[in-house]
Amino acid sequence: MRIGEAAAAAGTTARALRFYEQRGLLPPPVRTASGQREYGAGEVARVRVIRDLLALGLTVEDLRGCADRLHLLSGDLLPRCGAVEPGAAGSGVVGRRLAALDAEIGRLAGLRENLARRAAGG
Repeated sequence: MRIGEAAAAAGTTARALRFYEQRGLLPPPVRTASGQREYGAGEVARVRVIRDLLALGLTVEDLRGCADRLHLLSGDLLPRCGAVEPGAAGSGVVGRRLAALDAEIGRLAGLRENLARRAAGG
């Protein structure tokens, strides 16, 4: 299928597919004789995995570290490039992203507390 069809099947845009390819998350597709990109079901499934992981809070840079294994993922699986092991908090891609999210939650909670205090006249 051509890029527009593949993008629609994956629930995204052709621009996103080109972006994922440029960032190394999606291997360069086969090209037709006229140079158009051709995608198969495997690439569409990979794009769905990428979109799911990005929606979970991982970044494109996080995924680049395990791009060679994204084809192994499906459904609710997290990348094996960063699963948090017991006793190893903060290790791997997922551990680092969880730590970053926790830090941001703490920062936002502090901002909220300061704003609420000032709004109350304190």
